[in-house]
Amino acid sequence: MSRNQRTRTLSGLYVILDSSTQPPRPLIDVLNGAAIAGVSIFQYRNKTASMKEAFREALPLRNRARELEVLFLVNDRCDLALALDADGVHVGQDDLPVAQARRILGPEAVIGLSTHNDRQVEAADRLQPDYIGFGPIFAPGSKTDHDPIVGIDALRRIRVLTRLPIFAIGGIRLGQVRAVIEAGADGIAVISALASAPDIEVAVSALLEQMS
Repeated sequence: MSRNQRTRTLSGLYVILDSSTQPPRPLIDVLNGAAIAGVSIFQYRNKTASMKEAFREALPLRNRARELEVLFLVNDRCDLALALDADGVHVGQDDLPVAQARRILGPEAVIGLSTHNDRQVEAADRLQPDYIGFGPIFAPGSKTDHDPIVGIDALRRIRVLTRLPIFAIGGIRLGQVRAVIEAGADGIAVISALASAPDIEVAVSALLEQMS
């Protein structure tokens, strides 16, 4: 997949694969079900595993993502992304800076950056990652130590600060999707909304319908 093909996928539904989600579900099942239903961008996230453990967990996911021709990013860790030959990395405010991540992974890599307020969005617009994540819009279901909730009004406010693709993240449920998109998001990132869904393909289809 070329860089142009990769960046064209930076909208719609973005699925974060996190093994700490409760109730637990095989990440390969989430990847398969979501990709079959139309998701084209995934991020592997494991905040606690060693490099060796994370590599072992992520390698079959990366291989399957390649077979399915979907974008596969790694959260935080450029070393893991490089070892996996991932399509890119998503970094937070306290991780390696965007320019250094680009230097390590090369010009073809997709680089995403988390933002949580106006100042960070303005800085991201200068740094020019390929996209930004913005949130948490609502209280996340996947963690308790999250940044302050920003709400839909903040999303609407920061939309005018950048032309970068914006993925809204944080506790977004089916009934809230349309309002989030109307506020200016190019897509939404979800974790527990799919990991805990009785049927992944049905859940993805419902979310995508609300985004159209």
